[in-house]
Amino acid sequence: MSGKTRFQTVAVLLGGPSSERAVSLRSGAAVARGLRERGYEVHEVLVGEDCTFELPPGTQAAFVAMHGQFGEDGSIQALLRQQGIPHTGSSPEASARAFDKSQSKPVMAAAGIRTPAFQLLREGDERTLPLPVVVKPVRQGSSVGISRVFHETEWAGACSAARVHGDVVLVEEFIPGRELTVGVVGDVVLPVIEIASDFFDYHAKYTPGVAAHLIPADIPAETAQKCQAAALATFRALGCAGMGRVDIRLREDGAIFVLELNNIPGFTEVSLLPDAARVHGWAFPELCERILNMAEPGIRD
Repeated sequence: MSGKTRFQTVAVLLGGPSSERAVSLRSGAAVARGLRERGYEVHEVLVGEDCTFELPPGTQAAFVAMHGQFGEDGSIQALLRQQGIPHTGSSPEASARAFDKSQSKPVMAAAGIRTPAFQLLREGDERTLPLPVVVKPVRQGSSVGISRVFHETEWAGACSAARVHGDVVLVEEFIPGRELTVGVVGDVVLPVIEIASDFFDYHAKYTPGVAAHLIPADIPAETAQKCQAAALATFRALGCAGMGRVDIRLREDGAIFVLELNNIPGFTEVSLLPDAARVHGWAFPELCERILNMAEPGIRD
């Protein structure tokens, strides 16, 4: 364990009620191994599908390794703060803002961050964007419920798939080009990754060998710098802390478009943030320790 640690006894929270529970179990197990390797006393705390959990006595901090609803939307962060337990990642308010695309997209647009043209549609609302578009639930991650629509015959099915996860759907302009992503850890912006996959859906994200991660991305240095600057601007505009991963589309003409920020990115063996950190020079255990030592304080009265 390094000499600059703030905590000794750590709870790694994993599981939860979301559709990304299986990914969280893998992320949490990997984080627990990494922190143990750095010398921490680590307790893996399985959060139930009913959102219940119990921290072991003596817990000094919580590493939240939960994706999707309850983990990324600020809910568990608020509960931890009520207990006075420092937690990794963003505040409850920033977590909610980043997770809910109906909140984050307007914030990004207001901050001058280029993002694809978008609409937020409820049942019965008319789409005004021309095809092709991408249809997404506003409160899901890991590409759950996402569809690309190139033909009108695909529209109704895409909306139905997204509305399984909520009444409001995000419809955004489809940007042809390359898929990039940029990790942010504290004030450090990691190398740009290109994801070599035709459609980076749930299967591609979590199945080894399906999507290649090209690090650093084979793009001009100036473009890489623009991507990193856009990622940091997004991170700050949303008020995030600790860690995040910003997804970007690079159009053939060199224009970049920020899609979204993932405030608790994956920590599995095929996840993007750990891959970028390795190229930056941080082994996985060091990455986990750095994130832990930026844990937000609890606020119990």
